[in-house]
Amino acid sequence: SLREARILARKQAGLSQFFSPVVLDALADQDADAVLQPREADVTVLFCDLRGFARTSEKLGTQLHELLQRVSQALGVTTHHILATGGVVGDFHGDAVMGFWGWPLPQADAVQRACQAALGIRAEFASAAAQGAAHPLANFRVGIGISTGRAVAGKIGTVDQVKVTVFGPVVNLASRLEGMTKDLRVPILLDETTATAARQQLSKDAARLRQLAKVRPHGMETPVVVSELLPPVVDYPQLNDEHLAAFEAAVQALTNRDWSRALQLLHQVPPDDLAKDFLTVFIAQHNRTPPENWDGVVPVGRG
Repeated sequence: SLREARILARKQAGLSQFFSPVVLDALADQDADAVLQPREADVTVLFCDLRGFARTSEKLGTQLHELLQRVSQALGVTTHHILATGGVVGDFHGDAVMGFWGWPLPQADAVQRACQAALGIRAEFASAAAQGAAHPLANFRVGIGISTGRAVAGKIGTVDQVKVTVFGPVVNLASRLEGMTKDLRVPILLDETTATAARQQLSKDAARLRQLAKVRPHGMETPVVVSELLPPVVDYPQLNDEHLAAFEAAVQALTNRDWSRALQLLHQVPPDDLAKDFLTVFIAQHNRTPPENWDGVVPVGRG
């Protein structure tokens, strides 16, 4: 029995490099084929893109081992927070990491877990930046997109190669949201489904949200209502609750075509808030007057 336990422990140690702990727990009690069989599930998907790689690689172009170590450490911040909140690391896309919650077992608090992971990632990189250029993560920043919906999760791939991951429009939307963080100039973006659940599952002592706009990403026909996930005010006092209320009131005024009122409200938000710039620039581009056929949607990206 002791020998079998040691063999099992060695197998689990080897598999831990390939499977998230939540998957390993499921595999310990159930048949592997049954656990990994692709099936539909309600999931929350997080995309985290690592930025600053080009600048760091330029500085360390001849020091490849140090460059690899820094990039691995930066990506490790994301995977650590995904795994620590009971998520599954689904894939690596270049400098981006994709994680998801809600599989192999349902998680009623999947949105809460994903938001906790996102805020943890944001806090760790912000702390590294505050420690100065000598910190190995100081030159890296992240953009995070989170969406919630139905998807197929499990062992997915071809006859030649498979991986444990998740597939569906919700994954594409999370990736689009991550990309839009550059346009809206915020670290973490949520879709409407995720934001609604987050407001229900998270207390203000854990996180805050503000609706940013209804946007139409480049290449998509259906507009998306996007919200920013923010740390609690004790951790991010630069924006207090009054600032967030003024911003959301400005968004409502913008949608109602009262752009003068929207600008008045935006002036109540601190001038260094970059999300504010996104809306004021849009208003300025149209000479502070909504186009006659404007549908309340702000275009994002190219086009």
